[in-house]
Amino acid sequence: MHDTLRPTLDTGLTQLGLQAALATPLLDYLALLARWNATYNLTAIRDPHEMLVKHVLDSLAMQPFVRDLHSLADLGTGPGLPGIPLAIATPSLHVTLVESNGKKARFLREAVRQLKLGNVSVAESRIEAFQPGTPFDAITARALATLPLILQLGGHLPGPAGHLLAMKGALPQDEIDALPAGWQVAGIHPLQVPGLAAERHLVDIVRAQA
Repeated sequence: MHDTLRPTLDTGLTQLGLQAALATPLLDYLALLARWNATYNLTAIRDPHEMLVKHVLDSLAMQPFVRDLHSLADLGTGPGLPGIPLAIATPSLHVTLVESNGKKARFLREAVRQLKLGNVSVAESRIEAFQPGTPFDAITARALATLPLILQLGGHLPGPAGHLLAMKGALPQDEIDALPAGWQVAGIHPLQVPGLAAERHLVDIVRAQA
């Protein structure tokens, strides 16, 4: 897998302004995901090249928005997306992977162990039940739910100045219009994912100023 995917990943990392040295741990993660996916059905995407583009490079497209943060909670992370690629690319960022599904949480713990990700922890918990000791600089979610529902489930997790960095496809104006009281959009950032023609946006949501 490494040899066939390496050129595509190298090109993608260059386009994203990321170091070529990240390719090896990212490919190790993909290989582990593909191996577990054959048995545990962690993701509907089976083709390794499609996994690379739609999972790994898609996740890394938001790296500029987390690289200066200290802590990030990835809600409903599934097999670790976007949290594990972001943690690999951003060693200074501590990522907490929040996942209630037992088999996915087992995979996450194995991935953290095998990839030696000292900046990643796994919380096997429902989002709304997760009560960390300290709030996060930001929470993120990818293909989890609508913006209002993400905030309903996980709005207690960011600190007072914290962010929800939500990964979306086409701009979800209807979800933005339905944001609950106390939250507002701080920015909307179109993302360019190498090898992906589809529309992608990062919606940055913060607590409304009184």
